[in-house]
Amino acid sequence: MRRYLVLLIVPAIFLLDRWTKVLIIDNLAYLQSVDFTSYFSLVHARNYGGAFGLLAQHGLAKYIFTFLPLAIIGVLVYIILAHPMAAAKTISLTCILSGAIGNVYDRLVHGYVTDFLDFYYMNHHWPAFNVADIAVSVGIGLWLLSEILDTFRGRSSTQAETK
Repeated sequence: MRRYLVLLIVPAIFLLDRWTKVLIIDNLAYLQSVDFTSYFSLVHARNYGGAFGLLAQHGLAKYIFTFLPLAIIGVLVYIILAHPMAAAKTISLTCILSGAIGNVYDRLVHGYVTDFLDFYYMNHHWPAFNVADIAVSVGIGLWLLSEILDTFRGRSSTQAETK
């Protein structure tokens, strides 16, 4: 039972993602932006493609970036529920799952993903992103860190055994 408590992350991130996107949709016209600093603004952007707008102009992008994430969501749910693993890995996969659900919801309901966090330097903008994207990125980062630490710990114990 305790293992499943981590799944509470899913509705928390999903609801935060929905709430922030609704705030943007309701308060900013499409492509309108509000500058907060010389390097950050909120902007109402729409992403019809994948990460960073990848393949946005391609005719199949809508289908690729809807059905592929649905398959990934299914696999992640299976892995999280069927394979016990360290807490960090479970949390990382749950963050990825949460972000995927948030963005797939947008694609199914609107046909695009609403992005709004815009970081830039002068005229060089990082692609706008949202809370679901942050969850996916944090999940991937945590997974990689966990793998690196596992590898390091494995080498340390192996080296200690050989001495």
